[in-house]
Amino acid sequence: MADEFVEKEEIGEVTHYFTDISVGIIELTDKLELGDKISIEGATTDFQQEVNSMQIEHEDVEEAEAGDAVGMKVKNRVREGDKVYKLD
Repeated sequence: MADEFVEKEEIGEVTHYFTDISVGIIELTDKLELGDKISIEGATTDFQQEVNSMQIEHEDVEEAEAGDAVGMKVKNRVREGDKVYKLD
């Protein structure tokens, strides 16, 4: 995304990562929906991906609200404390 300017808004934080299944748990501070593009950033984390699936308590959901903790398959390793941004 070299010359592209993308607006981003912080919407949550990674609270856990399951290495064996590549799933991050994200504590949301804002709404997130399937199809949203997100960026996950931290000391050694920096990648973007589209939200293709989310779960709350092992149930598939299409959207989640502030205060929800969602499980999401992530394409790279994430770490506790990494910030999650929604890209516009």
